[in-house]
Amino acid sequence: MSTIAVYPGSFDPVTLGHLDIARRAASLFSELHFVVVHNPAKSPRFSSEQRVELIRASLAELDLPKHTKIVVDTLDGGLLVDYCRMVGAKALVKGVRTNVDLDYELPMAQVNRDLAGVETIFIPADPVHGHISSSLVKQVSDLSGKVDKYVSEPVARALASERANRKMSE
Repeated sequence: MSTIAVYPGSFDPVTLGHLDIARRAASLFSELHFVVVHNPAKSPRFSSEQRVELIRASLAELDLPKHTKIVVDTLDGGLLVDYCRMVGAKALVKGVRTNVDLDYELPMAQVNRDLAGVETIFIPADPVHGHISSSLVKQVSDLSGKVDKYVSEPVARALASERANRKMSE
């Protein structure tokens, strides 16, 4: 039986914590859709297309289960549950670092189940990655700090390039 799950997020940028959740989720499902979603509350550093490419490049560095098909996609509007229906997903995957994440995610999980019968699977962050957030990575990078232990090499290069381009335009 094919089991399809959707792993949504803004992933701006994708971190090693995100990748760890994806790797662990991939061992549970036959197909995992890693979906870049638009969050109107955030101003993204990278375009949706850039984030998709960074996710693909980062996934290429992982040892993922061979039985799982990984799809990287975007959703720039509309309901996430509509995307789930379109691809036949019965589950959403969400990583949680702290109770703050759970408090934020739980109401959405309940609404998604109510709207479309889509269950949410919460995967606790590995303690090694539990303190990492995209926002923190961007702050460290903006101040010329080393981010290579928080993100993949392609993401570290993209952040450095983006920072250099921003400084040149100032």
